[in-house]
Amino acid sequence: MPPDNPTRKRTRKVSGPLPAGASYWEQLRAIGVASGLDAIGVAPATRMERALAAINERIDNHLVNEMQFTFRNPMRSSSPQMSVEGARSIIVGVRSYARDVDLHLDNDDVDSETQHIDRDSDETHTGSTARVARYAWADHNEGLKQSLFAVMRRLRDDGHRAVVFADDNSIVDRETAYLAGIGWYGKNANLLLPSAGSFFVIGCVVTTAELPIGAPIEDGCGACSRCIPACPTAAIVSPGVIDGNRCLSWLLQKPGVFDRDYRVALHDRIYGCDDCQTSCPQTVRRSVPVQISTTVSRPTLPARATIDVEWLLHADDEAVMAVCEHWYTHQRDARWIRRNALIILGNIGQPTRESVHGIIARYATHSDAMLRSHAVWAAARLGYTDVIAGARGDVDPMVKDELDHLPDARVGV
Repeated sequence: MPPDNPTRKRTRKVSGPLPAGASYWEQLRAIGVASGLDAIGVAPATRMERALAAINERIDNHLVNEMQFTFRNPMRSSSPQMSVEGARSIIVGVRSYARDVDLHLDNDDVDSETQHIDRDSDETHTGSTARVARYAWADHNEGLKQSLFAVMRRLRDDGHRAVVFADDNSIVDRETAYLAGIGWYGKNANLLLPSAGSFFVIGCVVTTAELPIGAPIEDGCGACSRCIPACPTAAIVSPGVIDGNRCLSWLLQKPGVFDRDYRVALHDRIYGCDDCQTSCPQTVRRSVPVQISTTVSRPTLPARATIDVEWLLHADDEAVMAVCEHWYTHQRDARWIRRNALIILGNIGQPTRESVHGIIARYATHSDAMLRSHAVWAAARLGYTDVIAGARGDVDPMVKDELDHLPDARVGV
């Protein structure tokens, strides 16, 4: 893979003025499509004032909840020329992660999308199965980067500076796609493509080439607001505004104690939440892109839509991280995945199953107080009074706090 160092020099393969304009853009566009992009456009490389204002507003209204990403340095992430000096254009590309795993959502039965699932041969399956959000079924950003690198190489060969950004906090990728006219912002804050929905990863190439700029397209949601009530924690506080204090996708990634107000709502989600997408008619019925590259052949990725919770709590760190390597896990520490798994086991585990009781009892005496505290919560949900009684002598403040705020046992337990 070629490096994306903005200072890297390449020898021009042509002489004369640097190529630019509409005809050059068509050549670059063709390269992107042939490399597997499902849509591609051009945004201006000027400061993204609208995105900057929105980010600062979220911060001021305390909706960020320690998220970093583009919130870490709003001015940088909204100013492409801070990343690539002299930048004039941003080539934006998107790639469908529905097509990558060969999904075909032809009806509203979104729970039937379980084909092409590849599981580790050592993983057992106990009935305590956790769901993975669709964007994390496979590493879709790698294919996206390869497509963008193909465009970048041509730009550099022609003497332009060009840098690829994908899954990168240096740039607000959804805003670049909006400015390029690729899609509009849905009420769930995702970018929706016409007749294709939101199952896409977004990346871009910031370049000094002067290219014809696209224009934003009109909102396509209309009066539809299905995504708002579909959110399990009411995290969509107004159209297009997500409260990071409630969003399960962020809470699953955030280190520390998982907010107990949203543990029951987490249910069986181990990584990510896409309820606001799977409730969207545009996404559910039209997730296979139809506009640009339906004739472009590309390999289908093996996908993991579920994972066994008991296995996660038995396997060693190396095995867990090998299975979940393309997930964002704070400091690559498997304890955060185990924390989430304990909550899920409390929500869906079979209380009469000896292995479930054994796992909860073992983690209730774990050396890590953070894991002990979540095991105590799960024990209460499962009705394991013996585990709760054994934890009463724990002097750690985190565990004592859980003991002071035990949930009711699940209905029927």
